[in-house]
Amino acid sequence: MDRREFLTGTMGAALLASLPADGFAQRAPTPASTAWDAGQLRHLVPAVSDSAMLIKASFNAPLKSAPRLRVGATTASAQMTDTAGECWQFHAAGLEPGRPYQLSLTGSNGRALCQPWELATFPAAGAAVDRVRVLFFTCAGGPESDNLKVGYLPTSVRNRLLRRALSFGPQVAVANGDHVYWDLHPVRGAASGNTRRLDSFNRSALAFGTTNETVLKAAVAPQIVPLYGTDFRSTPIFFLQDDHDHFDNDEGTDTIVTFPPPWFQIQLARATQRMYYPEFLPHATRPLNLPWSGSADRVAGLSESFGTIRFGRLLEVSLYDVRRTMTLAGPSAVFVDAEVEKWLLARAASSDVIHYVHAPSNPPGWSAGKWGEWYPDRLADNGTLSAAPPKPYWQSGWLAQHDRLMKSLAAMRNRIPLVVSGDLHAIAIGQMLRSGTIDMRGNPITAVLAGPIGTSNAGWPSSVRGVGATPPGHLDMREAVTPIEQHGFTIVDVTPDSISVRMFKWDVKAQPPDAIDTLEPFYTTELTRPS
Repeated sequence: MDRREFLTGTMGAALLASLPADGFAQRAPTPASTAWDAGQLRHLVPAVSDSAMLIKASFNAPLKSAPRLRVGATTASAQMTDTAGECWQFHAAGLEPGRPYQLSLTGSNGRALCQPWELATFPAAGAAVDRVRVLFFTCAGGPESDNLKVGYLPTSVRNRLLRRALSFGPQVAVANGDHVYWDLHPVRGAASGNTRRLDSFNRSALAFGTTNETVLKAAVAPQIVPLYGTDFRSTPIFFLQDDHDHFDNDEGTDTIVTFPPPWFQIQLARATQRMYYPEFLPHATRPLNLPWSGSADRVAGLSESFGTIRFGRLLEVSLYDVRRTMTLAGPSAVFVDAEVEKWLLARAASSDVIHYVHAPSNPPGWSAGKWGEWYPDRLADNGTLSAAPPKPYWQSGWLAQHDRLMKSLAAMRNRIPLVVSGDLHAIAIGQMLRSGTIDMRGNPITAVLAGPIGTSNAGWPSSVRGVGATPPGHLDMREAVTPIEQHGFTIVDVTPDSISVRMFKWDVKAQPPDAIDTLEPFYTTELTRPS
């Protein structure tokens, strides 16, 4: 079945009924950027380690033969990641640490496909480094909208937010979850019970090489390709998946419990990642046996759900998705698999890096009463969060695992315990002083909600659930910035003796888009490393 036949069929009609008019990725506008010539590229996003690069790219038109990427004197391996030749990935290994490389991309005929550009590897794990700057943000996805007041932010406005963030020169970026909003089992709002999106897929067929691939591209590419374009070509960016990236919101009701995700939706999430953003490169401190690592259809050693940012001896960030491995086993339930927890505990207890930071897809520190949170709180009749009566289908083991992980961070007496997360569509910072019976006042954990890029006005926690993000009863939190439901991002500067956190926000209701171009931090704090 070709695309035209698909679009006139019942599945195509169902799909188009739930998509914006600009449909397919190749029809979506490419973001206007700098004078750099993107040529035939639609988008390009890189990930790096101290010795390797993994780059995902898509092109204006399918390529009939493999393009060639030169990384300095090395030729990267090229692999088509869809079945049409629109999407490709490039992998280069055996590179020198801490070195900028000149990259050039040509077609099989030797003609340039875009202007050359520069990309650097990270310093070697043991290298002495004076500083590093990291950009964090979340919830950048959502179908295109041309209305600031309704729907997700227009892509052009999201472009401005990300370009303002890039103007501060981060050496690495973290896009923490919710790159795609196209839930197959909507539970809330006007779409509740609507099966059109679900029926657009043939769940008995493969994700690639069938109409499923056409549906998937139409649904997700417009949310990713025009947003990033080629703006991040020289800034490594790490994409962590969350609930909506598995095509559902986390919901636990008598009708449906959406996670762990069904097998077909895992395949959709894997296919989206394979085509549009990099998996996590291997690192010596991260075991190869973690779930969703080392799959045969990926480059050897890649992990799909668990990542490591290592910048010399100065900084290590562990990124972990809580959705694919979560279990529903009551007191023994977990968000992350036991082997993942071992890895996280071991890294907190290590001494080979100065600063160690957690970046989970589900945020410690605050609750919005959602089902799939660490905490048991739900919206009570009086309009506040409460753990009584019990939250249906919530698992006490999730909170037990939370306490084990947070305890390991508070126990790092020579480090600054820091967690930077997303998901909650808010910007916030505070210190966790107590978690259950664990007293953390001697070395409080600083928790940060990084700030959302694309959230719709209907997507703020107070709109969806009637209450904003609030510290749960299980915690004692000292909030420096209570959760703000505005768009924004966070920049973290790390030196051997301190970590500086700068938070940026933009108010869609009160500020014009051009105010984004001159955004300055509305809150800054410097955390000093314990002596």
